[in-house]
Amino acid sequence: MSSASIRLENVTKRFGGTAALDGISAEIGAGHVTGLVGPDGAGKTTLIRLVTGLLTPSEGRIAVLGLDTRREPQAVQSLIGYMPQRFGLYEDLTVQENLNLYAELRGLPAAERAATFDRLLAFTALAPFTRRYAGKLSGGMKQKLGLACALIRAPRVLLLDEPSVGVDPISRRDLWSMVQELKGAGIAVIWSTAYLDEAERCDRVLLLNVGKLLFQGAPAELTGRVAGRVFQVTGIPAQDRRTRLAEALDQPSVIDGLIQGQALRLVLGKDGAPDAQTLRKALGDGFRETGIVPAHPRFEDAFIDVLGGARGGRSALAEGVTPKPKGAAVIEARGLTKTFGDFTAARDMTFTIPPGEIFGLLGPNGAGKSTTFKMLCGLLKPTSGEGRVGGFDLQRAAADARGRLGYMAQKFSLYGDLSVGQNLEFFASVYGLSGKAKRAKIDAMIGAFDLARYLGSNAKDLPLGFKQRLALACAVMHEPEALFLDEPTSGVDPITRREFWTHINGLVQKGVAILVTTHFMDEAEYCDRIALIYRGETIALGSPDALKRQAASADNPDPSLEDAFISLVQSSDAERREAA
Repeated sequence: MSSASIRLENVTKRFGGTAALDGISAEIGAGHVTGLVGPDGAGKTTLIRLVTGLLTPSEGRIAVLGLDTRREPQAVQSLIGYMPQRFGLYEDLTVQENLNLYAELRGLPAAERAATFDRLLAFTALAPFTRRYAGKLSGGMKQKLGLACALIRAPRVLLLDEPSVGVDPISRRDLWSMVQELKGAGIAVIWSTAYLDEAERCDRVLLLNVGKLLFQGAPAELTGRVAGRVFQVTGIPAQDRRTRLAEALDQPSVIDGLIQGQALRLVLGKDGAPDAQTLRKALGDGFRETGIVPAHPRFEDAFIDVLGGARGGRSALAEGVTPKPKGAAVIEARGLTKTFGDFTAARDMTFTIPPGEIFGLLGPNGAGKSTTFKMLCGLLKPTSGEGRVGGFDLQRAAADARGRLGYMAQKFSLYGDLSVGQNLEFFASVYGLSGKAKRAKIDAMIGAFDLARYLGSNAKDLPLGFKQRLALACAVMHEPEALFLDEPTSGVDPITRREFWTHINGLVQKGVAILVTTHFMDEAEYCDRIALIYRGETIALGSPDALKRQAASADNPDPSLEDAFISLVQSSDAERREAA
């Protein structure tokens, strides 16, 4: 690549005796978007920090725009823009104050500031929010502000470390459109991502795993490797789809599987069935009456294939759970409304969740999902309406209600300075476990989530995937009737997400009622029903397939769930404008 903006020559980075990156060589060109993908702990963030000059390689050389990052880090940093994985701006400053601060830090001449701010505010659509504190912005708006600050001085290289984590599909598309404009201006962009549909849009991808570079090239080149090995299975009764998925994933020839509404999507290994008829026979009696057709391969299918496939379809966690009785609704929202001053964050939220159902809350950032979620967990008192868990009112019998639910927060909320073992001990005691039952349940959690190697490690020092495993273990060790999951897999890689949903599907089959929020549309496909929330109100309620049918049009007769999400929100905006 003759116009390389970044050259990596046999780059290795060690922390102690561990190689976070091992012999990486690659070139990244101007006017291209290069996707950086890989599972948790692959080395993506380490690589980005090396390119910025914030870290120095243990071996090898990195040149950015012809400058050596080891010898000239400050010169490199003056020419690049960097948006870190965690929101790095000042939450107690307004949007405008953050822009002012970054203009000062980056040495933007005073005479250029007004025009630069106007351009960036228009570019990010933040102009109406200049007086809002950064901490009060929605997740998508925070990411747009972070991007604006990274662009205060037009960079020649832009490094984005998972900029769309926790961001809704509409904001993700906005961010992507912005980056495409920057690419058109000749900027070299590195976009680290956990969303593999984003990787498909990149010009090139670097696929890392355990510090090794497994693939570099055009996304289509990798996707082509699984052509002919992807199938869609239809005609499965809704109540059987989780069982059928588990059965399929237990087959040696199946390396990955997902629920897509009432269908399954299966990816086969290289030695899998050559056609649909052979696949049906291999899958067994449960698939005798189903329809099986080839499906278009995706980058994510190839990603899972390169990494050796996802784990099986059985949950060791769920196998130890006592089945819950069928019966009345476990989670109930009856006219839940929450106002903050003259602002209504959630209005008249009404739905019920019976045993053995996954109910999803979807919506743009700031739509009212978290407010509804927190009211049903007992973390936020409603202005009006009623929430019940296990038949107990969350206001009048809060202790009884909370004893019947498990809660996994969006942000890691366990005790970071306690070890993994100490966290398990603490939460077991909080939930009333003692003696042999307590010891047996802790041992079961350690086994189900492969935590033995980390028992003595502080929770805050765990890799992200293991933090999430520990959080889920602590949430379910008392075998709750209801499980509340607030973006449980935000930021983790697809293989870890598969593992989580294997556990979630297993718990549902044992009769647990689950309320989940997510921005991953492939996860939302696992839900039995979805409430799409926008501007504090429910604008659509139904199964994933029902929402897709509702959004179908002549231009897009077979929309994805992400297409449906965006279409339904846009239709709600149009109706509001007409009513005004």
